[in-house]
Amino acid sequence: MSISIKYPLWILLIGVWSCKPVPKPTISSAEAHISPEKALACLLAGNERYMNDHPIHPDQTLSRIRDLKKGQHPFAVVVSCSDSRVPPELIFDQGLGDIFVIRTAGNIIGEYELGSIEYAVEHLKAHLIVVLGHDSCGAVSAFVEHKHDKLDSHIQAIIDYIKAEPEEVEINEQRPNYLDLAVRANIRHGVNILVSSEPTLRGLFEKAEISIVGAIYHLENGKVEIIQ
Repeated sequence: MSISIKYPLWILLIGVWSCKPVPKPTISSAEAHISPEKALACLLAGNERYMNDHPIHPDQTLSRIRDLKKGQHPFAVVVSCSDSRVPPELIFDQGLGDIFVIRTAGNIIGEYELGSIEYAVEHLKAHLIVVLGHDSCGAVSAFVEHKHDKLDSHIQAIIDYIKAEPEEVEINEQRPNYLDLAVRANIRHGVNILVSSEPTLRGLFEKAEISIVGAIYHLENGKVEIIQ
């Protein structure tokens, strides 16, 4: 399944006014459950602040944690790589309780990750899911370098997972930019897994109650690029 999502200027402008810090002790659960479009605008606005070296680091205090004891209402789910250079809360300039994050090497998605995502969508009412990969991904690099080998470690399971992705099989490994193509194919696979996941996510996606997008984080300049 192919999905095309663009983020024109109006989305970024929404992010500017809709994502200003709100005193979280007074925010209601209804206000926290924002639309997928507004959620994406918030993330992109935060990434703009981060990329321009003007983060505001909202709601990163002990009092915020104490308030969150009453319950959490994250407005987005981010499935990202475990890479230490790719912390979603920082690159999207979000605070405690704002995003529900699942991190695995290579941002791969199995049963446990699906269960975590379903929890965030069904019970916490997040309406946006972002599958976030990044360039120079170590997990995808391991796949590219060792796809024809057999490693004597659990890393082989990650390589086997990526190797089996239909989106990866379609790529000619002789292409000069093979690693970048493989990273993007892996992100697309994550999105395709989610939009077809039964019994929960597929129905919500088809009814437009949630949005699922793919994105790649560029280490060189800090920019998050929406690719699917």
